Amino acid sequence: MANAGCGSLATILFSFVFQAALLKGAAQYPVVSQNLVTDNVSVVEGEMAIISCRVKDSDDSVIQLLNPNRQTIYFRDMRPLKDARFQLVNFSENELRVSLSNVSLSDEGRYVCQLYTDPPQEAYADITVLIPPGNPIIEARDEVLSEGNETEMTCTAMSSKPAATIRWMKGDKELPGKPRVELTYDKMYTVTSRLTFTVNKEDDGVPVICIVDHPAVKDFQAQKYLEVQYKPEVKIVVEFPQGLTREGENLELTCQAKGKPQPQLVSWVKVDDDVPSHAVITGGDLYIENLNKSYNGTYRCVASNSVGESFDDYILYVYDTAPSTEPAAHDSRAGEGAPRTVDHAVIGGVVAVVVFAMLCLLIVLGRYFARHKGTYFTHEAKGADDAADADTAIINAEGGHTNSDEKKEYYI
Repeated sequence: MANAGCGSLATILFSFVFQAALLKGAAQYPVVSQNLVTDNVSVVEGEMAIISCRVKDSDDSVIQLLNPNRQTIYFRDMRPLKDARFQLVNFSENELRVSLSNVSLSDEGRYVCQLYTDPPQEAYADITVLIPPGNPIIEARDEVLSEGNETEMTCTAMSSKPAATIRWMKGDKELPGKPRVELTYDKMYTVTSRLTFTVNKEDDGVPVICIVDHPAVKDFQAQKYLEVQYKPEVKIVVEFPQGLTREGENLELTCQAKGKPQPQLVSWVKVDDDVPSHAVITGGDLYIENLNKSYNGTYRCVASNSVGESFDDYILYVYDTAPSTEPAAHDSRAGEGAPRTVDHAVIGGVVAVVVFAMLCLLIVLGRYFARHKGTYFTHEAKGADDAADADTAIINAEGGHTNSDEKKEYYI
């Protein structure tokens, strides 16, 4: 045990002597590090950092690790520094690897890997300590908004290192904010982002999300849901009749109104006239019995709340009493539809076809009778047809044939 203690003490003394010689040599020779390499380290406060000093081509030279104050942490596999947070992870002729647990901001700085060569070599590992921000704080200037108004929100990420960045989302749409970065007395950063935007009724119930980006944390965010009030949306629904509105029938309309806050006042008016005296109005329902054409006009449903007023119109057109053949039914809403008239063009076409057919028939019959006219003769007429002159024809026609006792007719 005594020999082991003496050996350790000798190693430490040798390290100090060598360190002094190295510092002296460093003043005379430039530091080279072609054969010695290390890596920079970023670590979140409270976690563990690993420092690795590696030799590319080992020649059995001694490796040691120094802290930012150039105190020896490890000389080969010996730890002269009395800080149990440093532990040897690996030691060989090619590497000295050391862990530092429970890292704090005071551990930040440049650590030195040294290789005892002639001239001596050094490589540097910068340890950066990351400090995550506190929970983001989101604040709104207005708790309740009206459509069309502008509002403002702020999001703050406090005491981080390095400074955080802040993004804004409204629903699935990203919005630009205006950041401001402050360096506090303890060398921490506080970031505040300000967002200004105009709301509409579609924004009611939509979340506005503040997203904080920082190397030490992921998915760090806060959100606030919008409450937007808007004026009513009004729609008139025809309950009866389903088709055309005709004389003698009844009319029933329902006014549907939706808003935030929900409209409490719903009224019916007739544009440029009075609502019929016997019309029944119950809340959003309008009922008129026994329609006639004097009721034609525009009926308007008006709804209002604390934000504003809206309306919808229904144009009533009363048709004549339905004929035996009912035309295709359709909504008379907003003046749609007009009295149907007989298509005179179709009737005229049918008449023209009939007249043309009759003319064709008359022409055919006329030609037929003209062709058969005078095609029959009496027996006497045959003799006149063969006479040489008129007198002979008369004699023959009057019975000049003495051998004939009676007249006979032949039809050809």
